[in-house]
Parts: sequence; C-alpha cells; structure tokens
Amino acid sequence: MYLQQICSYVKDACLETGTFIREEQHKIKASNIEVKGLNDFVSYVDKTAESMLVERLDKLIWDAGYIAEEGTRSEQVKEYTWIIDPLDGTTNYLHGLPPHAISIALQHEDKLVMGVVYEIVSGEMFYAWKEGGAYLNGNKIHVSNKTYLKESLIATGFPYSNFSKMDSYMKLFKNLMQNTHGIRRLGSAAIDLAYVAAGRMDAFYEYGLKSWDVAAGSFIVTEAGGTVNDFSGGDNWLFGQEMVCGSKSVGKELTKLTTKYFCQ
Repeated sequence: MYLQQICSYVKDACLETGTFIREEQHKIKASNIEVKGLNDFVSYVDKTAESMLVERLDKLIWDAGYIAEEGTRSEQVKEYTWIIDPLDGTTNYLHGLPPHAISIALQHEDKLVMGVVYEIVSGEMFYAWKEGGAYLNGNKIHVSNKTYLKESLIATGFPYSNFSKMDSYMKLFKNLMQNTHGIRRLGSAAIDLAYVAAGRMDAFYEYGLKSWDVAAGSFIVTEAGGTVNDFSGGDNWLFGQEMVCGSKSVGKELTKLTTKYFCQ
C-alpha cells in the first residue's frame, strides 16, 4: 500500500477517535484519573482511544509492531512499527484546555516514513508521508523562513517530572527570554512540532520526551523543510529524550545553545 493511502487511512482513524475523545471530556471524574508517575496522568479516555486506534491500524498492516504510550499493544519493533500517543496533552485535556492531540507515526525498519498529528479542539490535521511534503488540512506547509534566533518565537515544554537538568534548562530559558521574540509552552510536544512545521513557531526544544510524543511531529517537520536533532546536534532524538527542531538556520543556532548549556 502506498504511503499516501496509508496516511489517508490514519487520518480517518484520528477523526473517529478524536470524536470519542471530544465527547468524553466533560464526563471524566476525578475517580477516573490514574497517576502513572509524578505529574503524569492517564484516564480511561487515553486507554480507550489507544485501543480504538490499534484496532483500526491492525487492519491496515496486520503484522506491524507497536510502540504505544498506554501499552494497549507493546510488541517488539518489526519491519513496520506504529508509534502512537492517543492523547498528547492529557493534563491540558483533563483541565479543559487546548491543545491536545492524537499523534501517530509509522516507522519502516529504522526510518520514519509517515506522521499524523490531529489537534482535536481546532480540528487541524497535520500530516506528511516520505518525500510527499507536509500538509495542514489539505494545504502544503513549510517551516518558517526566519534566519536568526533574535527574530524567532520558540516553543518548549517545562520539566514536570525529570528535574535533573533544571539548572541548565533555566540558564537556557533566561538566554532565550532575553534574545528572542519570546517563548511559548503549549503543553503538547506533538502540537509544538506541528506548529514548527507550519511556520507558526520557529524552533522547539525540550528534554524528557518519549518517542510517542515526538515521532509524528518531528517527521512532519522534516518533510516541511526543517531539521531535527538532539541537544548536541546528533541523531539520538527519537529515543534519546531530548530534541531541537526548527528551520535550518534557527535550529542550528538553537543547537549551539543546547550544546553549550546541556552538553559541556
């Protein structure tokens, strides 16, 4: 099956599951919320949404592996592997805040080949397939044309459970506050990445991320003409729990700072 067709099928699965997530938002009670770790929450909505997605995706590639946040299906990596976050931005969702999103990526062997990020509140669908470009609701998108950090708007996520690098994080945060157009924290890494791909944000950085947070969005960024790397400029970002992405020039400048503050 062609990647464009796979992408179309995944978009439909996101729309169906997104309807369920949206309809359940005002039904959740405190007793429905579980604590997986420090400031890490999950509800029956996350788990049911993931089951719905896995059921749909099983019909598409029957022998695929899965890396799924809630563990509905946790098989070893195979030739094709789905990387799924059924509800990125759960804390936002539980507090009635946007954005929150479904994030689905497809990996072939060790390369990402497709990504879909669906922002449930706005109905914006960001997606890309290998060598096909990146799109938002049918319109092609591209990373921003900004050249320097000083003219850029930066997205990040605040540390919420792993505070081991807080000193380095705050030093970089101060630098960026003083030398950019500003910093935004939206509460969903998948959406941060999608917004970078669409040129709304010029760059993004964060540590403590899991593969399901970033796989789809980062692939969309690359198809939109951007760059993705770890804090030292290497390629250990999908499973290395640290990431910098952006337009080529701004991403490069930001990586120099993450290297300075986190890697020396």
